[in-house]
Amino acid sequence: MFCTLVRGVIMFMLSLMQPSGLYELEKDSLEAISAQLLQMIQMKSYHLYTHSIQVSNYAVSIAAKMGLPLNEIEQIRHAALLHDVGLLMVPNALIQKSPYLNKQEMSKYKQHAASGANMIENYPCCQQILPYIRYHHEKWDGTGYPKGLSKLDIPLCARIMAVGDVYDALTTMRPYKEAFSHEKTVEIILKGKGTSFDPNIIEVFEKIHIKLEVEKEAMNK
Repeated sequence: MFCTLVRGVIMFMLSLMQPSGLYELEKDSLEAISAQLLQMIQMKSYHLYTHSIQVSNYAVSIAAKMGLPLNEIEQIRHAALLHDVGLLMVPNALIQKSPYLNKQEMSKYKQHAASGANMIENYPCCQQILPYIRYHHEKWDGTGYPKGLSKLDIPLCARIMAVGDVYDALTTMRPYKEAFSHEKTVEIILKGKGTSFDPNIIEVFEKIHIKLEVEKEAMNK
């Protein structure tokens, strides 16, 4: 029932935001849906909006370095832009308090990954990116959520997004913490090799982390 309500709210808001004639020929395209949902994310939280863009940039950089096909890179770009779309239904006060949440709050917060996928599951053009959004908080060792998937059971694009997500989260100032330096963040991520993160993806991250730092600085200007 909750997922049905969420989808209803999102579809209603999308219909209100779509100007007459805009996306008339491609109203159900992934590009159009991503743009409109990203606008909604921006309206909710500018921090969440910039985080979404940054994670998308980082994920694309990693995917490109890995030599993934262009169609997969395009899918990961959209999936990363929308990876936190489920947070549209989470109060800002709770988001800003993360990760210092009580058990009940944490349970609600952790629903955002699955909820985000559920929000867009009725759009045919979104089908391929659903598992990337749903499982971007899974960990290589099986300690993530929502399903506790491990290793290769986690979709590759979700594993890539996870690295970009953590990199941006740590290098961005939050209400509860100062931003970590690039060097400190890299150190933390490298320590997660084989536990939180896919070892092969971390090897790629090691090769391009300076590029990610440059992208971060450009975004902050």
